[in-house]
Amino acid sequence: MAISAMAAGCADNSIPKAQLPELDLSNPLLAAWETPHATPPFSKIELRHYEPAFDAAIACSRAEIEAIVANPKKPTFGNTVVALERSGALLSRIEGIFFNLLEADTSDEMQEIALRVQPKLTELSNDISLNEELFARVKTVYEHPGRLKQEDRMLLEKTYKSFARNGAALSEADKELYRQYTSELSALTLQFGQNSLAATNAFTLRITDPKVVAELPGFVKEGMAAEAAARGEKGWTVTLQYPSYLPFMTYSTNRKLKEQLWRANGSRALGGEFDNTEIVKKIANTRLKIANLLGYKCYADYVLEERMAGSTATVEQFLDELLTATKSWADADYRTVGEYAASLGFQGELMPWDWAYYSEKYKNEKYALNDELVKPYLELENVKKGVFLLANKLYGLNFTPNTQIDVYHPDVTAYDVTDRDGRFMAVLYLDFFPRASKRSGAWMTEFRGAKVVDGEETRPLVSLVMNFTKPTATTPSLLTFDEFETFLHEFGHSLHGMLGEGRYESLTGTSVYRDFVELPSQIMENWATEKEYLDLWAVHYQTGEKIPAEIVERIVAAQNYLAAYANVRQLSFGFTDMAWHTLTEPFEGDVEAFEVESMASTQVLPVVSGTAMAPSFGHIFSGGYAAGYYGYKWAEVLDADAFSLFKEKGIFNEEVATSFRENILEKGGTEHPMELYVRFRGHKPETRALIERMGLGK
Repeated sequence: MAISAMAAGCADNSIPKAQLPELDLSNPLLAAWETPHATPPFSKIELRHYEPAFDAAIACSRAEIEAIVANPKKPTFGNTVVALERSGALLSRIEGIFFNLLEADTSDEMQEIALRVQPKLTELSNDISLNEELFARVKTVYEHPGRLKQEDRMLLEKTYKSFARNGAALSEADKELYRQYTSELSALTLQFGQNSLAATNAFTLRITDPKVVAELPGFVKEGMAAEAAARGEKGWTVTLQYPSYLPFMTYSTNRKLKEQLWRANGSRALGGEFDNTEIVKKIANTRLKIANLLGYKCYADYVLEERMAGSTATVEQFLDELLTATKSWADADYRTVGEYAASLGFQGELMPWDWAYYSEKYKNEKYALNDELVKPYLELENVKKGVFLLANKLYGLNFTPNTQIDVYHPDVTAYDVTDRDGRFMAVLYLDFFPRASKRSGAWMTEFRGAKVVDGEETRPLVSLVMNFTKPTATTPSLLTFDEFETFLHEFGHSLHGMLGEGRYESLTGTSVYRDFVELPSQIMENWATEKEYLDLWAVHYQTGEKIPAEIVERIVAAQNYLAAYANVRQLSFGFTDMAWHTLTEPFEGDVEAFEVESMASTQVLPVVSGTAMAPSFGHIFSGGYAAGYYGYKWAEVLDADAFSLFKEKGIFNEEVATSFRENILEKGGTEHPMELYVRFRGHKPETRALIERMGLGK
C-alpha cells in the first residue's frame, strides 16, 4: 500500500481546488511513496526538502481547517470531529520524519531548520486551537453527541478538552497572550535540547598513560580505544555518553579522573557555552503563565487533570508514601556500601564519584556477580532474538528482516512484523549504537501510527533508538544486564505501538495518559530474570553454553541489592519535577539551590556544589514529562501488580497474555486506563506490590 500526497493530506473533497496549495511532487516528502508498506524513502530525503515540505503541508492543514469551518451543514461527529482528526495527515507525516531524526541523527543544519520551522508549527497549532468557529462546531457536537460508540465518545471528549485546555475559551486579549507564551515555550524547549546535546558532546576525557587503564576490564579498554580511534586520537577516550561514562566510573580506581568526569556530567549545561540555567527558569515561568491564563494555580494542576493520577495532591501523596516506606532503607544502603569501602581502606566520606565502583565491587563480592560474568551471555544479536522470541510466545508475533525498506542510517535495521496468522502488524526499526548525531538515552517512537480511514487500515512504523555498547574489532556488542533490561523496556513500548488497534491515530498505541504509558514497557523487564525464558536463548557467545542456573540465581538474589537507594533516587527526580511545576510565583532564583532544596528529603549521597541535573533534565524541560516524571514509579506499581498474575498463572500463559494484549496493548487511549487495568487485573493497583517486590518491610 502506498500513500499518495493527496491521500496523506489535503484530501477533503469539499476543499475547492483553487484553495489547494501546489504540491511539488519532486520533493520526496510530498510525493507518493511507492515503497514497502509506504515507508519513508530516507535515502531520497535531503535537508533542503524539509522547509518547503513543511510550508506546503502547513498550507494543506489550513485548507482542511477552513473547509471544516466553512461546511454549511449542521455540525456532526463525522463532518467536524472526525474531519478534524483526519486533517493534517501530510504534516504529521513530515513531522514524524523530521523530529524523530532530529533526535536520532541530527546535524547543525537540521537544528537550524528546527529553529525556523518550530514557530510556524506553533502558530498553526494556535490558529487551530484558538479558532472560534471551529471550537463552536466542536462544542455543538460535544453538547449534542447523539449515540456514539465508545471509541467515538473518547475521541469527542478528547477533542473538546483539547480545545478547552489550549485556550479556545479565552478572551481575545488572553488568546494573544496564549499565542505568545506557547510560541516562546516551543522555542525554549527546542533550544534546551540542543544545548544539552551540545554540552554532552563537548566534553571528553582523553587518557594517554597506559597505567591508568591497565586495571580496567578488557571491554572497557576496548571501548575507550575505539572511541579514541573514531576521533582520530591516540590512547583512550571517555565521553559523557552512558555506555562510555558508566563503565569507567564503575571499574576505575582513579578518584581524581572520576571526580572530574562526574562533575562534568553533573554540570552539563550549567553555565558555560551551552548554559541552560536561564532557559530552565524561562521554561518553568512560561509554563506557569500558561497554566494561570487557563485558570490553574500551577502547571502541575493543569497537566495532572489529564493523567491517570488525576491531581497534584494524589501525586504528592504517592511520592511521599513511597519515600516514607523506603528512605531509611536507602540510607542503610549508603551506610552498607560506605562501611564496605572503609573495610578496604577507603578513608573519608564516600562521594558520588565513588559510588559506582564500591557498590559494584560489593555486589560482586556478596553475590559473586558483575557485568563481566553476565555480558558473555548477552551478545546483542542473540538478545535481539530472545526479545523477538518473547513477543512470539506471548503474542504470536514474527519478525522478518526486510532489506528493501530504506533506513535513515547504516546502523539501522528494519523488520516486517506479522501476527501468527500472517497479518501485517507493523514495521520495526532498530537503532542500537551511540553516535554524535544521536541524543543519549533510549526511546521508542513512531514515524506513523495505526488508523483506519474509509475502511482502509494503516499499520504503524515503529522505531527503537538506543545507545548500547558498540562492538569492537575483536568483540561483538555484549550488553550489560541493565542494557538488556533497557532493551526489554523499550521493546514493551514498541509492542504497545505495534499491537494498537483502532480507527483514530490519536487514540491508538502509546497515545495514552503519560503515567499509564510505562506499564507496557516496565512489565517486560520482569522476564529478564526468569530462567524459563532465558534458557530458550541466553547462551555464551563463544561456547554456546546456556546461562547457568547459578548465575541467574545470583542475578535474582542481587535484584533487590540497593533497591531502596535506586527507588529513592528515582523519587528525587519526581520530587524536583513537581517542585518546578508546582511553582505559583515566577522563579528568578538560583537553579542549583532550588534543586538542592527540592531534593533535600530524598538526599542519600552527599550534595556536591557546582552541579545540577535541571539544565540537562531533558525529560521535563524538553520532553513530555513535565509534572509527569512520577509516572515511572506509578507504572512500577502497576507492573509489579500486573506481572504477579503472570507469575501465578505462568510467565507464558496464553490466557493472561491474551488478556493483557486485548485489554492494555490493543486499546490504546480508547478508554480510561484505570478501567482497562481493573478489567485485566481485577482490582486497582496498590503501592504495596512494589514495596514487596523490592524486598522491603519484611
